[in-house]
Amino acid sequence: MNGVYGMTWKLDRHLKTPVYLQIAELLERSIASGEYPPGSPLPSERRLAEQLGVNRSTIVQAYAELRSSGLVESKVGSGTTVSRNKWGVSPSHTPNWRQYAEGGSFLPNLPFMRRIRSSMLHHGQMIDMASGELAEPLFPSGLLQSIMQEQPFTEPLGYDHPQGNPQLRVELSAFLRKQGIAAPEASILVTSGSQQSLYLITQCLLAPGDAVAIEDPSYCYSLPMFQSAGLRICRLPVHHDGIDPDDIARLYREHRIRMLFLNPNYQNPTGTSLSMEKRQRVLAIAAELRIPIVEDDPFSLTSFRNQALPSLKALDQEDIVLYIGSLSKIAASGLRIGWLVAPQTVVSRLADARQQMDFGLSILPQWLAGRLLASEGFPLHLLTLRKALEAKQQRMIGALEHYFSENLAFTAHPGGFNLWCKSKENISDHRLLEESIQRGVVFVPGSVYGSEEGFIRLSYARPEPEQMESGIERLAAALRASLALKS
Repeated sequence: MNGVYGMTWKLDRHLKTPVYLQIAELLERSIASGEYPPGSPLPSERRLAEQLGVNRSTIVQAYAELRSSGLVESKVGSGTTVSRNKWGVSPSHTPNWRQYAEGGSFLPNLPFMRRIRSSMLHHGQMIDMASGELAEPLFPSGLLQSIMQEQPFTEPLGYDHPQGNPQLRVELSAFLRKQGIAAPEASILVTSGSQQSLYLITQCLLAPGDAVAIEDPSYCYSLPMFQSAGLRICRLPVHHDGIDPDDIARLYREHRIRMLFLNPNYQNPTGTSLSMEKRQRVLAIAAELRIPIVEDDPFSLTSFRNQALPSLKALDQEDIVLYIGSLSKIAASGLRIGWLVAPQTVVSRLADARQQMDFGLSILPQWLAGRLLASEGFPLHLLTLRKALEAKQQRMIGALEHYFSENLAFTAHPGGFNLWCKSKENISDHRLLEESIQRGVVFVPGSVYGSEEGFIRLSYARPEPEQMESGIERLAAALRASLALKS
């Protein structure tokens, strides 16, 4: 497409670079080459959007990028013009925020994840098979409302205990005891969710250059915090019954790994569970080598028949397991309540670091979470949740069998949120995701979790039951379109 001054503009939607940045870079080159002289007006946002076939909001973002580098100026009623100063350098100009944003040590989310979230924000009717989040009807909203009506909030509104609200930790201790985990209140740190627990561990207990072992594929691959912390990541392949414990000893010999990150029950993304025999061997090997295990356990209580195997922490006799849990998968993600069970020395260290970050969590969600865990209605909520998740999983399986026939292989597990699927065709993750977005459905490509192309993770927790068949039908159409483009 030709620009106002004759320049040919080509956008490539298959690049990892966001479209708005591509447009900003094209305009920047036009300005540098003199196509848009100092003081000249740029096309209106609406006009340029029509020329390039993009949303007006995309042009707004592109112009904002140019303003941040001082190349252009915008005035209400006058539009956007090229700065009259050379490259916009003058004492009054805005800092080059793009350079600042790209220069920090904390890495941004993976491009695939940013693309998925962007599509969800800009397309309200998107069928969401990507989010690891419960659908709103599965939240215990009625139970929470009744708690707030029956038990007025009377707590002090000052800063709370560095480890988290004392009463919530009492309730968490009792809650975990029912799962076979001995966790006195002093050994519990309340966090804003599992990811904050992982962040504190990587920042406070490890150092740049340390080697850690994670499952392959693994949710941890989708978290740039591991790379931001400068950790060396070693892979533990996941089989039908979990990792091979002998791989831990091998990685220790080869890399002197300092920590293991495991998700033993309904592992994300594969859905597999570590067998009981392997759990015992993992604990024995880790104890012998004195390697701490970080157990992320979001899904045990989603077991459809409440028959999940005991957590590693429940089997731990040597105090080598740091145990992470949260209410996100079993109650409501918006409560932002998680917990970490660890030796007191570790809890004190992480509580001190967290206090430096935010002076502690808000008292209101902690108060509400404590009342929720103590309520008589919470066990009934969990029972209802398990039944609903099982029904959703069966509905997704039925749709996959109908629309994909034998083109997509998967194994269902009796818990968790996800189906881990493998296409029998050689397809590009990027192409399939883009074709799916165009048809109004999103999923997470397997490469986000470290797997090879052709794997996809489909979540059945978020879509409404009536959306399930439509979403899978759209995904099947996207796969056909991807294969047609390849041929």
